[in-house]
Amino acid sequence: MRDYDELIAFLGEWGPFQRLIFFLLSASIIPNGFNGMSAVFLAGTPDHRCRVPAGANLSGEWLNASIPLEEHDGRQVPSRCRRYRLEALVNFSALDLRPGLDVNLSQVEQEKCLDGWEYSRDPFLSTVVTEWDLVCDDDWKTPLTTSLFFVGVLLGSFISGQLSDRFGRKAILFATMGVQTGFSFLQIFSTSWEMFTVLFLIVGMGQISNYVVAFILGTEILGKSVRIIFSTLGVCIFFAIGYMLLPLFAYFIRDWRMLLLALTVPGVCCIPLWWIIPESPRWLISQGRFQEAERIIQRAAKMNGVTVPEALGEDLNASQEHAILLDLFRTQNIAVITVMSLLLWMFTSIGYFGLSLNTSNLHGNAYLNCFLSAVIEVPAYVIAWLLLRTLPRRYSISGTLFLGGGVILFIQLVPPDLHLLSVILAMLGKFGVTAAFSMLYVYTAELYPTIVRNMAVGATSMSSRVGSIIAPYFVYLGAYDRYLPYILMGSLTVLIGILTLFLPESYGNPLPETFQEMLRIKG
Repeated sequence: MRDYDELIAFLGEWGPFQRLIFFLLSASIIPNGFNGMSAVFLAGTPDHRCRVPAGANLSGEWLNASIPLEEHDGRQVPSRCRRYRLEALVNFSALDLRPGLDVNLSQVEQEKCLDGWEYSRDPFLSTVVTEWDLVCDDDWKTPLTTSLFFVGVLLGSFISGQLSDRFGRKAILFATMGVQTGFSFLQIFSTSWEMFTVLFLIVGMGQISNYVVAFILGTEILGKSVRIIFSTLGVCIFFAIGYMLLPLFAYFIRDWRMLLLALTVPGVCCIPLWWIIPESPRWLISQGRFQEAERIIQRAAKMNGVTVPEALGEDLNASQEHAILLDLFRTQNIAVITVMSLLLWMFTSIGYFGLSLNTSNLHGNAYLNCFLSAVIEVPAYVIAWLLLRTLPRRYSISGTLFLGGGVILFIQLVPPDLHLLSVILAMLGKFGVTAAFSMLYVYTAELYPTIVRNMAVGATSMSSRVGSIIAPYFVYLGAYDRYLPYILMGSLTVLIGILTLFLPESYGNPLPETFQEMLRIKG
């Protein structure tokens, strides 16, 4: 079979058909943008303190003094998880003793929040944390909620990669979109943290999975010159648009159930796309379904106003191979490339999701910080596109990782009172890591042939989900040392930037079609 790009060259690069596919596949990514980071607001933890029952019979002075102070970031703040023993306070109040004058508070026995908690209603009216008291002894459930979402994404990335190679890009694209939207809607009716989390895991199975399949579908339908634009300025920027919509929705809808309802509506709008977006002709050819591929190519030719060559059917007809996951490790050379790619995706993912999920912990307004974290992705994708057009892949990815990791490491040197500088550095670090992350999809797709391309992107994406599962716990470490997450994320990002330089270079090469072409890759 002739090279596929050569075969469809008569269609042109940027006709009405390509523009339609470019826009619709990119637009289908918008729900991924806000669903992927929704935990920032759905599972946000507001300020809280122990509740003192209204009928406790305490004087105003003792009610105000019922919560002990503790040091946090160099300041004395009311404890979130302890109160003075209520029985003792009631006795002191009955005897008209005054806190701090007649009674030394440091000697009063303390107890846990036996009557629950009072939560600040700023910035959140309600979250799953306030709904089911995921604080103090149960605060481990908050990062676990986010991690289990990414466990679902991991499973979905692995399963969808193999299923789409077996059953087609289009069918799995819409199936995973349905899973994401349908189970997000069911979460609204959660009656317990356990139910919410199980549903969140299933949502995760559909979330990034359809992102990967949409990326592969566009990569295989669009021509070489448009492919890079689609992978960066198309898919990624529309993801960022969805990400930017999240804090906007959350700002006006501060109840977590209503926010979830609002976030599921755009997914429903994608249903009509089933009758517009075609299957990948490149995949159909790899499966020997030549007549279906030819019909799609003829439809594209009709939309673009060009004539289909008479010999097209003969050119499509060729023997095809089938692949399994182990083909990603077929030779020692390919196995080394695959293992290094898995590490690259995982460490980059830790930096990306760690910085994204940490926005609510930065100084200032949580909604504004989340919006800035989303906005900074747009110039990152533009820079990634320019780098992919002009420079080798390895140097582009490695350079942006060095930038992101180095800036993140520098945050620990910023004086505590310079909050704005810390936020600027965090956003600059996000810029570098995001640019690198967006280039990984293009780079990986260029390394592997058609028959295992989606499987390879799915496997490496699965590895990145391992990183995203770990990332919430990097954020969680900030409760003990605010600089520790940045030290760990920065170090891993710089390390993987060095390892990237040892991968093969795909810049300027056509997409490989067969295992024979794949085996020519030198590591």
